[in-house]
Amino acid sequence: MTIGGIITAIVIGAIIGALARLVLPGKQNISILLTIVVGVIAALIGTALARLLNVADTPGIDWIELILQVAVAAVGVTIAGSISARRR
Repeated sequence: MTIGGIITAIVIGAIIGALARLVLPGKQNISILLTIVVGVIAALIGTALARLLNVADTPGIDWIELILQVAVAAVGVTIAGSISARRR
């Protein structure tokens, strides 16, 4: 993986994580860094699910893949928020 690929993964992870936090109601008590990490992982899992469902490569914007990524990230943010709340 090149440095450009790593930077791209971080940017996409931040966007996916931020979208997940926007979708969820209420306040999530997790850091920006944890949001990015959850977003990167969710983007990878969402892409794998899209490929499994044969909807990863569609003409134009891959809306179904994006929705899957945000849904997985929302679950991840919820889990991360509940874990960080228990620690406090």
